[in-house]
Amino acid sequence: MLNKFVVPISATVISLTMLLSACSGAENGATPADASSASVVAVQAAFYPLEFLANEIGGDLIQVTALAAAGAEPHDMELTPVQVAELEKTSLIIYIQGFMPAVDEAIASQASANSLDLATAVPLLAASDANEGAYDPHIWLAPKNMILMATAVSDRLISLAPANKDYYTANTKTLISKLVALDSEFSNGLENCQQKTLVTSHDAFGYLTSAYGFQQLGIAGLSPESEPSPARLAQISKLVTDQGITTIYYETLVSPAIAETVAAETGSTTAVLDPIEGLAAGSTDTFITVMQANLKTLIKGQSCS
Repeated sequence: MLNKFVVPISATVISLTMLLSACSGAENGATPADASSASVVAVQAAFYPLEFLANEIGGDLIQVTALAAAGAEPHDMELTPVQVAELEKTSLIIYIQGFMPAVDEAIASQASANSLDLATAVPLLAASDANEGAYDPHIWLAPKNMILMATAVSDRLISLAPANKDYYTANTKTLISKLVALDSEFSNGLENCQQKTLVTSHDAFGYLTSAYGFQQLGIAGLSPESEPSPARLAQISKLVTDQGITTIYYETLVSPAIAETVAAETGSTTAVLDPIEGLAAGSTDTFITVMQANLKTLIKGQSCS
């Protein structure tokens, strides 16, 4: 299992989130008319989970553009010259350093002053392979991390548009109440599971497994495009057989071939576990609904009662 790379989340921080009331947000009573809105804040979000945070907190008082196209796998996405130029003009860029190298490079050269690296807002886990970076960047897959990330986004938006503080704060409280409830759903749903090892197509779920007492075993590394060696495939297949693991998880946006290979060799089944790196074009899902679908998948695949 991955080890913590920096200090754990403060118990005080988490307990405070539990005290937050489900105050009205953009969908439940707090409207732009309640805020002394000046100009709309322009925000660029690197990929979907960060776009979700920005929209939930900023509502109609920000304009969010996602750098990763819907349905595209964002890890190795390249930015167009137009996108790079727009970064310099935008009010706020939200990203996670180490997840999208093209975004890291563009921000370093064009827009470091107006960027917010959300990896600085949460406790980090060390990467399983030192060749892939110092830490695992998939921080959004633990609801408690999303709470800390939401607070960081809210604070930055307030600093950019202080007149809209009450609006952003109300929306943030509403979002945090949803994330606290989501964390409780996972804790309760995964409390009693027969199988505590998750075999995944790549190492995207370290924060989720660490949060709920599981061990992740990725067939590939942090990048979904990396190819496991024959020796690695043999090692994983042996472990699956020895431990009686019944489900191999693959993800949306990338090929299921690796997971299907291990499943075929071991007699196990496959199931989709979504790392929520992006939504398919036209999807009506949200971060919350996809996480809830993941929970149902895990309850079945890990034989939880």
